[in-house]
Amino acid sequence: MIDLKIVRDDPDLVRASQRTRGEDPGLVDALLDADAARRAAIVDADTLRSEQKALGKQVGKAQGDEKQALLAKGKELAEQVKAAVARQSEADEAAAKAHRAISNIVASEAPAGGEDDYVVLEHVGEPREIENPKDHLELGESLGLLDMERGAKVSGSRFYFLTGQGAFLQLGLLNMAAQKAAANGFTLMVPPVLVRPEVMEGTGFLGAHADEVYHLDKDDDLYLVGTSEVPLAGYHMDEILDLSDGPKRYAGWSTCFRREAGSYGKDTRGIIRVHQFDKVEGFIYCRPEDAEAEHQRLLGWEKDMLAAIDVPYRVIDVAGGDLGSSASRKFDCEAWVPTQNTYRELTSTSNCTTFQARRLSIRYRDENGKPQTAATLNGTLATTRWLVAILENHQQPDGSVKLPPELAKFVGTDVLTPR
Repeated sequence: MIDLKIVRDDPDLVRASQRTRGEDPGLVDALLDADAARRAAIVDADTLRSEQKALGKQVGKAQGDEKQALLAKGKELAEQVKAAVARQSEADEAAAKAHRAISNIVASEAPAGGEDDYVVLEHVGEPREIENPKDHLELGESLGLLDMERGAKVSGSRFYFLTGQGAFLQLGLLNMAAQKAAANGFTLMVPPVLVRPEVMEGTGFLGAHADEVYHLDKDDDLYLVGTSEVPLAGYHMDEILDLSDGPKRYAGWSTCFRREAGSYGKDTRGIIRVHQFDKVEGFIYCRPEDAEAEHQRLLGWEKDMLAAIDVPYRVIDVAGGDLGSSASRKFDCEAWVPTQNTYRELTSTSNCTTFQARRLSIRYRDENGKPQTAATLNGTLATTRWLVAILENHQQPDGSVKLPPELAKFVGTDVLTPR
């Protein structure tokens, strides 16, 4: 949730952010009305409780008929208090619902516009000329790395088996990410991949994109995560953190699940857009004033990983209208995919400011010992989709794939050869 004080003090800022996202600015006025109703309900309930308390003192001193009259009045007042408390509870619920309906405030530095209005910040590396390049699926099948057909037979479309060296390639990639993260002060975590509704909602994944999430609703009421960002955000839920020594950084290695609702017909070939994949995700808790610097550090760690797989890529500043509800600003790194003659997203890093932590009640103590809401950030350090860029950019004329030296150390071979 965004800071309610900002909504009260500068509603035009929040309305402008809503417009930038392509969302309803009228939600700001709905929240202000709900907030006013909530505060009025609190005043009414508190006033009646004070009257009830004062009346109780009078009853204790009264006698005879006066006492009976006061008791009758007390009974009537008790019913009024009960009704006022019920109205306050309803007003609290309505205000909380209105508050959660508003996405994070878009950073002023983020580009305006929608999905196609990103700004390219830099290009790294030059795409090399590849004569008659094979796509990652053809390479994966010829090298015995990937089996889509049996994946579909077992689980349905957009599922797959990584086989033989394909499994070692993914494990090597993710292990490299884990080792690099640990070397940079991240604590490696293998988190649960099923989470409670309050954790999924708290991270902002049950809003406009709730249809992307797998839900076990019959007996469990649990959600399968689409990123370890979710359980890592819930890790310190309802806690006060000690950030006196600096940010807390975690790297979550998990299997991830996405329904890919509404994407039928898009990227159905191979493993670019699938229902299940593995990922190492960086997640950071910090003071709000440190969040922007941590965002740049996350981007730097992502670029270090991309350098290790030696693929051409570009960094983009994502436009406000293409941000997730929790993100204030987001940078994507997109690798060159030769057979598509374009760049495709490999990493994403978002500054969520205090939006998630406010929902999940994650705080720290400031210099005066007063609890304050923390900031959270997340960023991809490696994922299954990276195999697409690795295979296509490092393919050789004889059909083999020569791995870059740093990655090869973790895979256990320099060259993937046709079977």
